[in-house]
Amino acid sequence: MSEVGAPTLVADGNHLVVRIPLQFKRRGGRKEIIAPEGPVPQASVPARTNRPLVLAVARAHRWRELLESGRYATIRELAADLGLDNSYVARILRLSLLAPDIVEAIVQGNEPDGLSLARLVNLPAPWPQQRQLLGFRCRGSAAEIT
Repeated sequence: MSEVGAPTLVADGNHLVVRIPLQFKRRGGRKEIIAPEGPVPQASVPARTNRPLVLAVARAHRWRELLESGRYATIRELAADLGLDNSYVARILRLSLLAPDIVEAIVQGNEPDGLSLARLVNLPAPWPQQRQLLGFRCRGSAAEIT
């Protein structure tokens, strides 16, 4: 996040003018207002997670577990039991192939701005390519968003 300046308070004749520089961050098609850092350190403010992305990733891992355990023989059988379209279930299952550090970033609310489900399900399987396409940078054993 770039510097946006500090809030200012200016007396203008009989008026008091308060200026608070804000930033907007896109999260799942919605805009989130990011206020400038104040007296509370940024690290102590919990990140807001993109709930639809977190749920989709969780479903993908659960559904994969159901298939691998033998409870369902095919994606079509799983989809029928869930009452969902089998192509939707297949797309969501692709999320179980995401790199662990990308999943962690999504769960912690640290995913790149504007990351959507449509973008995630179209990522290639190799983890280095996923990181590159999403703007992650590897540093040691963990990845960071650049």
